[in-house]
Amino acid sequence: MELHRETDADTWEVEALLDTCFAPGRTALSSYRLRDDVPPARDLCLVARGRAGEVAGSIRFWPVRVGTHDAMLLGPIAIHPTRQGEGLGAYLIQSGLDRASGAGVKRILLVGDAPYYGRFGFRRLTGVTMPPPTNPDRVLGIWDWDGVTGDVTKAAWPGTCPYDTSTPDHLP
Repeated sequence: MELHRETDADTWEVEALLDTCFAPGRTALSSYRLRDDVPPARDLCLVARGRAGEVAGSIRFWPVRVGTHDAMLLGPIAIHPTRQGEGLGAYLIQSGLDRASGAGVKRILLVGDAPYYGRFGFRRLTGVTMPPPTNPDRVLGIWDWDGVTGDVTKAAWPGTCPYDTSTPDHLP
């Protein structure tokens, strides 16, 4: 398995993976409204490729604002159906979190299942409101959320991600 930073050359394969893994209406979800016309924080996004070079999984991060604070929205995370159950999802999540932490990202949120994401340190966020319809019990965050409240809105940073993402393209 090779894990590397997502590049423009990976985009069509990652989108095909997302189409394979998620329901046809995935782009109607509230998280996607925060991604419309906003490029991902590409330096934090990762792609896992199998021995034959096929995309086995991916994880993406998107810049958002929560009230007046910067944050990253984690997701989607996708694992090809033939590779599920191998621990690749957990590996991508932990690698993505390590990369984001090393780059100086202060807070990450996602919409997901607390029992699964809790093992990585995510906890339910109170006072943080995703666009509807989102179940507030599924809005989870990690790291520096003390005193951070408000609506989650789009945030586009001109140019590159403002965090230090000078970690290697190919990860161990």
